[in-house]
Amino acid sequence: MVIRELIAKGMALMEGIEYSNPHLESILLLSHLLKVDKNYIYLNGDEEVDIEVEEDFLRIINRRKEGYPLQYLLKEEEFMGLKFYLEEGVLIPRPETELLVDFIIKKINEDLITKEELIRAKGSRIKVLDLGVGSGAISLSIAKYCPQVFVYGVDISDKAIRIANINKERLGLENVQFFKGDLFKALEDNNIDEKFNIIASNPPYIRREDITSLQPEVRHEPVLALDGGLDGLDFYRRISKDAKDYLLADGILIYEIGYDQGQQVKDILSREGYRDIKILKDYSANDRIVYGIRGR
Repeated sequence: MVIRELIAKGMALMEGIEYSNPHLESILLLSHLLKVDKNYIYLNGDEEVDIEVEEDFLRIINRRKEGYPLQYLLKEEEFMGLKFYLEEGVLIPRPETELLVDFIIKKINEDLITKEELIRAKGSRIKVLDLGVGSGAISLSIAKYCPQVFVYGVDISDKAIRIANINKERLGLENVQFFKGDLFKALEDNNIDEKFNIIASNPPYIRREDITSLQPEVRHEPVLALDGGLDGLDFYRRISKDAKDYLLADGILIYEIGYDQGQQVKDILSREGYRDIKILKDYSANDRIVYGIRGR
């Protein structure tokens, strides 16, 4: 079978599947198997495909048809212009999370690195802590685009730490380090005695009762990275309380949140004594980011 026919067959198999783009996904999956880019598929439609590749392609298409995430099939996802290796068992980076990273990068470049005390202090580095690294998308993006920063990332999952370190090596970054453990306990267990300019987290925030009703793709992602407790706010309460001991004066605690959690997370930060609390919206005008400054 030639490339053009195989793409058509893939599209037909996926026709009508919710949350899919049969044409684009068929091209991406075949280009992945052939180890070529998308343009090659477009320009070489009459090229014969080996039977082994054809069989692999149809097997993968059928998995996609059953709702298995495209990113796990391709074993990668693009985030902040960087390609991240993925496996099932780590959260798939979302475009909305780029808003969190963009904000942090701008805060570092436009505010923190211009502070007089940082300029005077030779060897001083801005320090960022990422709680719940997953694939390392947040930590590594900040480390990549802010080389003057040192990023610490923690996660309770062995697989997440392994995948994050694979991506660290692929991106050739040295200004980031990952530690396994439960939130701030990971720092204690590894004898990390630091205070941070910024603590960031995209924690589990799905209400427990809502997990079974998520779209099929999301239900393949690790429950550990989704389950935010009965009201979805467990991790915001835990982190907001403990982060005060790890933030520098005027340090920022910043979260990604569910679309309907803005006011609730803002209230949690307020009760814990944070100031100048703000809610930022995503491109769909939904609440998506909440941050506050450590009280003095």
